[in-house]
Order: sequence, then C-alpha cells, then structure tokens
Amino acid sequence: MTPGPALQNWLRAEGFPEDDINATLDNATTPLMRAALKGDVEIAKAILAAGGKIEARNGDGNNALWLACVEKHLAMIDLLIEAGIDFDNGNENGATALMFAASSGRTEVVELLLARGAAIHAETPDGFTALDMAANIDCLKLLRAAHKKSPAKV
Repeated sequence: MTPGPALQNWLRAEGFPEDDINATLDNATTPLMRAALKGDVEIAKAILAAGGKIEARNGDGNNALWLACVEKHLAMIDLLIEAGIDFDNGNENGATALMFAASSGRTEVVELLLARGAAIHAETPDGFTALDMAANIDCLKLLRAAHKKSPAKV
C-alpha cells in the first residue's frame, strides 16, 4: 500500500524516502522504529497500515518495541504488542525489552510488559534474567512477584 500524503510528509521530514515504508537509515532504523522512539502512535498506525514490517530489527538486534521502551511510551508499547510485535525479542546480547526496562529502572514499562505477558524467565547467554538486572526496588518487587506467580520450569 502506498503511504498517504501525511505519512509521506512525515517520512520525508524524518529523512526516509517517501515511497518506501520499510527503508532504513543509520543503524538499520526503520520508520516504525523512529515513530516508536518518538511515541507517535498515529504515525505508527499509518506505517503498519501501509505495510511497515513489525518484525524488523535494527543493527543492534532491537525491534520497535525496545525503542518505545527507551522513552517510556506506554501507548506505543500497547499498540506494538497488539499489532503482534515479538515482545520477547532478544537483541545481539540476548537482552529483551523487559530486561532493558528492568535494568534501566523504567518501572512503568516493566509493569506493562509483565501485564502483557513478557517472558519473565528469559535469559541472556550469560544466564541473567530481568530479575537479576532490576535497577530499583520497584522493578525488583514487580519482577519478584511475577517470578512467584510463574515459577521456572525445570
């Protein structure tokens, strides 16, 4: 589907070709990733409707969800999850968005990701989970409670 005029203008303003909804810029950043980082839910909806690839990963292996988590855009996180993004995507280092949110003390993001079913037991190649990475007491409490509700399968 061809992007409409408003989306074309946004793409052009952000440095993307106006006729390529899946073009990439530095670090393999897609329009959807840029919209996620900015928290622009309406643009993200338009990108998805025009065929934006939700499964795209940037040069670090992060998807648009990770970028929405960086800026704590809760409405964007919900939109991306509803659209089917892999919210347990592990990046180059094996870290998931939940791990990032926990390790950076983004309590609201941790709470939302847990509520939406993020994999609490996912581990990095070094064996660390989001619980191991909790940067503040609030994240730690949320993650401990989630671990108690969902014990690891042996």
